[in-house]
Amino acid sequence: MLLFLLKRLVTFALTLAVASVVVFAVLEVLPGSAAEVILGDTATPESVAALQARLGLDRPPLQRYLDWTGGLLQGQTARSVSYDTPTAELIAERMHVTLPLALIAMTITMGLALTMGLYAAARHNRAGDVGVMAASQIGIAIPNFWFAILLILVFAVHLQWVSAGGFPGWTEDDGGGLWAGLQALILPAVALALVQAAILARVTRSAVLEVMREDFVRTARAKGLSRRQALWRHVLRNAMIPVLTVTGLQFANLLTGTIVVENVFVLPGLGRLVFQAIGNRDLVVVRDVVMLLAASVVLVNFVVDVLYALVDPRVRLA
Repeated sequence: MLLFLLKRLVTFALTLAVASVVVFAVLEVLPGSAAEVILGDTATPESVAALQARLGLDRPPLQRYLDWTGGLLQGQTARSVSYDTPTAELIAERMHVTLPLALIAMTITMGLALTMGLYAAARHNRAGDVGVMAASQIGIAIPNFWFAILLILVFAVHLQWVSAGGFPGWTEDDGGGLWAGLQALILPAVALALVQAAILARVTRSAVLEVMREDFVRTARAKGLSRRQALWRHVLRNAMIPVLTVTGLQFANLLTGTIVVENVFVLPGLGRLVFQAIGNRDLVVVRDVVMLLAASVVLVNFVVDVLYALVDPRVRLA
């Protein structure tokens, strides 16, 4: 197990290093300098030169890359051009909205998907299976921003159960509170979760049906276990490998997918920060946020690999 973890840690570190090179290089190959992109075509040469010096763009690319990655490793980031604030503070402030939103959406996704997938597999080729597959197909076909608008029209405009957008904060000092904050995130989380739940439900159903055809399941049934007992005792754990794979990718997609949904609900999260940074041409913020999202994807994959070893000992033995 220790060797397995060491191998995964090395892979994790190398992937992060490659991702940092790609993120840095993409911004380097933009037409013109980053200062010209930020200030626009009407900027004077003096203002461009001043911003280049402020951003450190007058130094060699390798030195800038080493300074950037070295600062990230030490927890130090550059200052945003638009906000005149270190990007780490901006990201930390916005993560108070985005991370709970992604976690709530992931919880809803797992609950819906596992319930629907197991229900469909247990009623294979019957009305329940057909109904779940039809509903999941509709969920996959419709984008989450359409769900977001529909939820606003139904629950905020017509029923007026919740507000149509905005975020009151997590503390009463901000004018909100825990319950008020959760209420503001419920509709966005549902809009994010519906599409992901539809995908995961189909994966769960397929994985369960595949395992149910294995010899050891037939042996368990021959020993007297009912279909339900065999499903919960033997099938579900063995079917979790592909489900974990998709779940890990989906959580990363939920973090990145908040860009559109947060703008629909006017939530001050990470997605809205990226949207505003792109509009303001604040490439310093864009670079650090993209690197954070890339690191999140790699970290989630690492956690999924570890869960593989816990769920299926054959993985770590191999």
